[in-house]
Amino acid sequence: MEILSNLTSQFPIFSLAGIPGLESVHSWLSIPFCCLFAVALSGNSMILFVILTQQSLHEPVYYFLSMLSATELGLTVSTMSTKVGVLWFNASKISLDTCIIQMFFLHGFTLVESGVFVAMTFDHYVAICNPLRYTTILTNSRIIQMGLLMIIRTVVIVVPLLLLLKDLSFCRASALSHSYCYHPDVIKIACSDTWANSICGLIGLILTTIDTSCIVLSYILIICSILSIASPEERHKVFNTFVSHIRAVAIFYIPMVSLSLMDHYGRSAPRVVHSVMANIYLLLPPVLNPIIYSVKTKQIHKAILNMLLTK
Repeated sequence: MEILSNLTSQFPIFSLAGIPGLESVHSWLSIPFCCLFAVALSGNSMILFVILTQQSLHEPVYYFLSMLSATELGLTVSTMSTKVGVLWFNASKISLDTCIIQMFFLHGFTLVESGVFVAMTFDHYVAICNPLRYTTILTNSRIIQMGLLMIIRTVVIVVPLLLLLKDLSFCRASALSHSYCYHPDVIKIACSDTWANSICGLIGLILTTIDTSCIVLSYILIICSILSIASPEERHKVFNTFVSHIRAVAIFYIPMVSLSLMDHYGRSAPRVVHSVMANIYLLLPPVLNPIIYSVKTKQIHKAILNMLLTK
């Protein structure tokens, strides 16, 4: 038994979860999931392609939108293989190293996406509250610097967080709660001290809280600026310029916060609830955001129609 425990500690194998209670119909459930993955991949790829190829869309607001689509493509691809594998082939086993690689992309792209939303909010703030300085503030070089800052802070937070997992012992039941590796879920089944992992996770949570606070503060300033406009028609027009962004932010942060709270405080909840929240967190933003931006943003909508009609 001691030898088996040591082997489990050194070479842990985790079991990914499908949808509890519906194991017999996993193959049927894979159909809607594959459709959602297809929508996420095609929608974000189309927006990214349109922005890169259309010279008229080479502006800061669309650069940030292309960053958002790229991160959502990364999130979708990084978790699609294990999700489909569990549903189609019952391939639920995953090694620690593979799990760490998946978590690097999952948590990395999530942190980058949070930074992208802050940058998009700043873009809207400058465009609405200080439009005369828009072109001088959001230059191409500054946008590149903002993108590099998002990547650097992600690497600095995520890499140590995941490398610390290599020193943990996993000698308890290795069943995870989701169909992909999620850091809070993994450290719950460790039987060694996880204080260092918890501190790194707390730093990531603080960064996300700072991002959210910056977004909320910018929204307050933007709304105050809109309300100061005398003309009701002009107020409505200006408000519509960033309503898509408000929806996208809500779609991203609400599932993420809900899943985090569920993992920390809802451990007594049925496993199927955890599974549903995990799937909403994974699929909702990449599926809905391309639809929101392609419908509500006239320039994107027009560019996509032109691309489709010319073909």
